[in-house]
Amino acid sequence: MRYQYCPQCGRKLIPKPAGDDGLVPYCEACSKFWFDSFGSCVIIMVVNERNEVAMLRQHYMSDEYMNFISGYITVGETAEEAARREVREEIGIDLEELEYSGTWWFGEQELLMHGYIGRAQSQDFVLSKEVDAAQWIPLEELRDYMYPDSPGNAQYGTYRVFLERYSSK
Repeated sequence: MRYQYCPQCGRKLIPKPAGDDGLVPYCEACSKFWFDSFGSCVIIMVVNERNEVAMLRQHYMSDEYMNFISGYITVGETAEEAARREVREEIGIDLEELEYSGTWWFGEQELLMHGYIGRAQSQDFVLSKEVDAAQWIPLEELRDYMYPDSPGNAQYGTYRVFLERYSSK
């Protein structure tokens, strides 16, 4: 989001040079720069001991494709805490391990996606209200369920990192 008005006093912002950042919205009344802001989310590829991946069906997102677990990072929470919380909330599983896989910019919604690979034991899911269905999908069948690859697709990015790290093991 690019600020046009000061969130503190409501005054119209003016462009002002801010070092190497160029012109940045600035409030003369508050003497404060307002840099662009964006949402931060986590996306987690949860893998069990049989190399099956937890995939979600959420009809508000797609009737055709399934998703990894994902969600927003809340104020005061680290990305790792958000990843563990989202897995627990959406499928009722506590992760045994959590490994960072990278970040992806999802420009369509102005989100920075923080990717993780989580390890958990195979078990039944306890679904949240926002999840319509979930199932363990064998790794070799995963592409049949995923959104097509595209720039900023954090699901595919995390999947590729998993293959790079573990395909020969």
